[in-house]
Amino acid sequence: MGDEQRYGEHVAVRRHGHVVELVLDRPKAMNAVSSEMARSIAAACAALSGDGDARVVVVTSTHEKAFCVGADLKERNSFSDAELLRQRPTARAAYTGVLDLPMPTIAAVNGFALGGGFELALSCDVIVADPSTVVGLPEVSVGVIPGGGGTQLLPRRVGAARAAELIFSARRVEAAEARELGLVDLVAAEGGARTEALALGARMAANSPVGLRAAKRALRLGHGLDLRAGLEVEDAAWRTVAFSGDRAEGVAAFNEKRKPQWPGE
Repeated sequence: MGDEQRYGEHVAVRRHGHVVELVLDRPKAMNAVSSEMARSIAAACAALSGDGDARVVVVTSTHEKAFCVGADLKERNSFSDAELLRQRPTARAAYTGVLDLPMPTIAAVNGFALGGGFELALSCDVIVADPSTVVGLPEVSVGVIPGGGGTQLLPRRVGAARAAELIFSARRVEAAEARELGLVDLVAAEGGARTEALALGARMAANSPVGLRAAKRALRLGHGLDLRAGLEVEDAAWRTVAFSGDRAEGVAAFNEKRKPQWPGE
């Protein structure tokens, strides 16, 4: 399992070499995101952002039937309007914490990933799903809208019309259809989403940490720009790696037919 670090009661960070597992661990509530849990997710992401040893982050759940069912509606129900408004930056910080992680991120989704739970997955670069997976953004069915990035991340993944259909209907989508529509990227063998996501993470983490972060920056910053502007973003990212220790080691290792020992700088 590697060493485990706790962030509050409901979030753990486990290390598997250079692959780090960000674990949602509030099984009694199917990982419903309370204010406390949101603060813990944000704190864990802030720590990981500055961690040079973390080359890939895999987001997982300890609950066998749910990745995360979204916002804690029981807690929300007890809020006054003023409290709800005060809680908003806390909630946002959890989703943007995952979204802004500088290294590649993979969500290992099993069972329900609804509302904010699906938004946490959408904040990752790649989503690996179990056959039991059910995703959806049902917020309009309870009188709100997706507020953890869903209205922006879903159309970037599946296009405007498909995102509109899913958000306006509030419907739930099972794994096979989710894969077909591009809501998830891979469907693992039964019970195997976490294992497959960690294995994919290990394959990614074998590559240059400097290269991985620069490639992610170029992918993210270039998205939505016209081609010419996007190529300038790519060129700027290339310049950050061109004179790095990782590039020197990568070229040397290739020529010497050996595995690179990345300095990570």
